[in-house]
Amino acid sequence: MNTLIALHNGVFERIDRISGFLLPTLARFTFAAVLLVYYWSSALTKVGPGLLGLLRPSDGAYVQIFPRAMEAVSYDVSQLGMLHWLVVLAGMWAEFLLPLLVVIGLFGRLAALGMIGFICVQSATDVTGHGMTDADTLGAWFDRFPDSVILDQRLLWITVLAIIVVKGAGPLSVDRLLGRLS
Repeated sequence: MNTLIALHNGVFERIDRISGFLLPTLARFTFAAVLLVYYWSSALTKVGPGLLGLLRPSDGAYVQIFPRAMEAVSYDVSQLGMLHWLVVLAGMWAEFLLPLLVVIGLFGRLAALGMIGFICVQSATDVTGHGMTDADTLGAWFDRFPDSVILDQRLLWITVLAIIVVKGAGPLSVDRLLGRLS
């Protein structure tokens, strides 16, 4: 029995030693593999036409972020105020920049924390603005169905990002490179 315990402890002590490398690197890889293209594709739908599209979001961006306000003004963006424009612009830029920062590991902890906040706002908008309240979409924790879009999937996304918040971006990151240069 002592041999089995010693083997167990030896194996998992080695895993503990490499977890500082393994966990943040795996978390950033998972985020890149699963969510990078998802968020960039979503951000591209918000870019307006022409050269100034990054400063003038599309009408669809307003519908995605402020569905009820857009419905109230008969989908006429010109009736919304500057605050709406700033929020939509910030949301569009956040969908481009935060995932990039997470993947390359630049300001990794802050970027991951920003993405957690983004996911919370995204989820609140989906529930309150888009009415995603049906049981299948919203889901419930501790049930036997692991595939709801809001509660199940987004908890997993947040958990991956929380690893980066707690452990940092890891050794294969711009943060680590900049730390070595200073």
